Amino acid sequence: MLATVLGYHDQTKHDFHRFARSRGYLDWSTQPHPFRHYEGARAIQLERAGPREKRPVAYGQLFVPGEVAAAPLDARAISEFLRFALGLSAWKRFGPNRWALRVNPSSGNLHPTEGYLVLRPVVGWSTDAGVYHYVSESHLLEQRYRFDENVLQRLLQGNPDGSFLAGLTSIHWREAWKYGERAFRYCQHDVGHAVAALRLSAALLGWDLRLLPDWSHQAIAAVLGLDREGDFAGAEREEPDCLMLVAPSNRGRVVLPSESAELVAASRRGEWQGRANRLSGGHVDWPIIEEVARATRRPAASGPGLAPGLTALGGHPKKQQETAGLDARRILLQRRSAVAYDGVTQTSLETFVAILSRTLPGPSPPWDALWWPPAVHLALFVHRVEGLTPGFYLLLRRGEAADLFRSKMQKEWLWQHPAQVPEEVPLVLLAQGDCRELAARLSCGQDIAGDSFLSLGMIAEFESTLERWGPWFYRNLFWESGVIGQALYLEAEAVGARGTGIGCFFDDPVHEVLGLTGHTFQSLYHFTLGAPVEDRRMTTTSGYDWEL
Repeated sequence: MLATVLGYHDQTKHDFHRFARSRGYLDWSTQPHPFRHYEGARAIQLERAGPREKRPVAYGQLFVPGEVAAAPLDARAISEFLRFALGLSAWKRFGPNRWALRVNPSSGNLHPTEGYLVLRPVVGWSTDAGVYHYVSESHLLEQRYRFDENVLQRLLQGNPDGSFLAGLTSIHWREAWKYGERAFRYCQHDVGHAVAALRLSAALLGWDLRLLPDWSHQAIAAVLGLDREGDFAGAEREEPDCLMLVAPSNRGRVVLPSESAELVAASRRGEWQGRANRLSGGHVDWPIIEEVARATRRPAASGPGLAPGLTALGGHPKKQQETAGLDARRILLQRRSAVAYDGVTQTSLETFVAILSRTLPGPSPPWDALWWPPAVHLALFVHRVEGLTPGFYLLLRRGEAADLFRSKMQKEWLWQHPAQVPEEVPLVLLAQGDCRELAARLSCGQDIAGDSFLSLGMIAEFESTLERWGPWFYRNLFWESGVIGQALYLEAEAVGARGTGIGCFFDDPVHEVLGLTGHTFQSLYHFTLGAPVEDRRMTTTSGYDWEL
């Protein structure tokens, strides 16, 4: 299985002389429909009222555990949880074309990620315990299945009253339609973005959210109904990704339930509703995507599993920055991807440090949603930061990785911590110089990587991490990258800038710049932040008519 993962990763690399295989053009006749729904399933319209007016939340409060009082679990809270994590943030129009943007970002705005809830009855909402699919288009839930609520009660025993599960899946075809074989990578980025979006939306309500580490993909597929062949006849299948515990409490004490044979059995003997809609009239098969999906499915746990409540990330909750007073809901909804930067504006050293600090792991959102030690680090091209020398830097998100980098880099670097950067921000200067042209060239020649304040590559401890956890952890490395990307997106908005995730970069040339060979480290995702140039030919309206 590990050989399959390494083979996929190498085959889907971009290089100066070739790109990973794709169709090479966009077949608009087979463009996937942007919204999945289940025809024939019971639809439950979520609350359309605005957030609780008496519960204003400042942006900085999202990152301080216990800072926001826990909202009661009711119909409005469920609505707000989904609206500020996976809902529509805006509609864009250019001429006759109109398309939706979502709170959770996606490569190419293609949105392969689907969201599910596994709930008990909720106050103010005439529903049964069951599995529900979220439809962002109309902000509603579709009831796929109902079961005895005592099953979930037993599974979540020891957690705060009202705790429930959230699940994420991927429709690979949505990304493969445009990006071909590299699409599996982008789907996993998007899962990471969605995990962070859900964690911060939970924080908005004073709730906790944690990824469940011990569930096999087979069990997740059964619980969410993804293994039901008849329900997907003629439609694009969904790949199970992860389950999360959502606890309507800010106490920080949760018990992460291991895989439940009882819940799996209940789902397989139950009565399900709805058939998945077909998204495209035609498809191009990319067999390597299915191969790597199979190779990275987590098998059923053979041992006792990870300790309940494990959070392996170290560090301390971040201090609130000057952005603390901004309205959290506004920041979550206004997140956008920049398409161009002005190439002139600088950012302050204080802002630069605040942005980097938000990416550092610790027991605060969104990092407390993850259970593994940080394995992704940032290689930064710093272009326009007042008081900081332009050049090539490295941010070590796990201090022990410094020795590994030094031992594998076949270049001599400065390894100097900038005196003007606080010691608690583990940034080192590798080389001084103007990196704008190099940054753009490495990111597939995209000007945004050079016209920004800074651009970066997310460099994963790759081979050793996969050997430690197993091939299935390949997905988790991309999830961690997506969580970093979401933190960067929101912090950019909070400081009056804008971010852009970059999936197109030349993989091995990035490694060569660092002086790295082999699979010890691999670049998984690029990102850039700067002062955006807006396209004023486009018009923007609210995500939902009832919010006008």
